Amino acid sequence: MKTIADFTARLPNGEEVSLADKQGKVLLVVNTASKCGFTPQYDGLEALWRKYKDRGFEVVAFPCNQFGGQEPGDAGEIESFCKVNFGVSFPLMGKVEVNGDDATPLYQWLKAEAPGIFGTQKVKWNFTKFLIGRDGKVARRYAPTDKPAKLEADIEALL
Repeated sequence: MKTIADFTARLPNGEEVSLADKQGKVLLVVNTASKCGFTPQYDGLEALWRKYKDRGFEVVAFPCNQFGGQEPGDAGEIESFCKVNFGVSFPLMGKVEVNGDDATPLYQWLKAEAPGIFGTQKVKWNFTKFLIGRDGKVARRYAPTDKPAKLEADIEALL
């Protein structure tokens, strides 16, 4: 059975990194976009990160331009936007595709481990969230409409 440690991700500069160093942490993996109605959730994600990071929690954001072209910028533009407008200090990864033939292996796994409503294997929209336990396995999936503060009890339970 796979865990988060079996995957890699790209940093904004294109460098590929192993996610094995995330094993043992509670993670919130989220696909993000800068021009989405849910973009203000960056504030809530940052609040979760600051509150729980010293206890082994991490937010890992994957910018994605697959939903309405709402993340058109390059890595530098995305990072600047997130820092200037929302004070984001949690890790921003390189841009990914979460659906279709070019979906990253990480997102293929996340969707298979925690399907959406009616068992769908697709990410519905920006700011879909996946909570991963210290064991590296997917604990739960959350809809884009689920505000980060709503996840606190589940995060506490895994910490």
